[in-house]
Amino acid sequence: MPLRDHFRSPVNDRHSWDELHGGWPMMIVRQLYDMLPEGYAAAPNVHLGRMFEIDISAFEEGEPSLEPRGARGAGPAVATATEVTPEPTLVLETDLADQDEYEVRVYDIEYGRRLVAAIEIVSPSNKDRPASRRTFAAKVAALLQQEVCVSIVDLVTVRQSNLYADVLELIGEQDPRLGPNPPSLYTVTMRARKQPPKRSLLELWFYPMNVGQTLPTLPIWLKEDLCVLLPLEPGYEETCRLLRIA
Repeated sequence: MPLRDHFRSPVNDRHSWDELHGGWPMMIVRQLYDMLPEGYAAAPNVHLGRMFEIDISAFEEGEPSLEPRGARGAGPAVATATEVTPEPTLVLETDLADQDEYEVRVYDIEYGRRLVAAIEIVSPSNKDRPASRRTFAAKVAALLQQEVCVSIVDLVTVRQSNLYADVLELIGEQDPRLGPNPPSLYTVTMRARKQPPKRSLLELWFYPMNVGQTLPTLPIWLKEDLCVLLPLEPGYEETCRLLRIA
């Protein structure tokens, strides 16, 4: 079955988008299990950056003690500093919260579990404002600088920005296929490789997507001359089937 709109009716009347995002990475890992050559392994990584907070006061149990720290036990007391702590020169109210991450990581386990590829499934919070988009683009650019192959899968229909274009803008490049209004649904694989003398080539495989169409196949590069072809459709469909997403 084709790509659904997981952010609007009728799908989101019965299913939250994060059900798909949370389940799909493991399905991709299952696909890659049969595809990766010996010496490589894939693993899912799901990190919810803003949904949960821990109140550290919950760990402060029991009655407060009037005894100064360092006075308990047989050990010597710890001296306290007498100098006045300097005031900050500037105080800013800002948001440094983590971003959501729904991804699959591929490792070369024969070389110290070195990360060689990452498949990033975009969430709405990755696209909700300029700062979030810059953070996502900076992460991708950093991975490319380390010669990690990065694939972006963007199914978010309620945010119109294009993170692939943001990555290219960050590194001072552009893709003429994007045009003045880049598509908001797409997949892309990006990889950087060395090109003598002291230069790098950035290779790109960009595929626009539309609701109602079949998902494409992505090249996942494990090293310069070795890649596997990952069809997104089977893992996506199996995830939808298990979640009973019609």
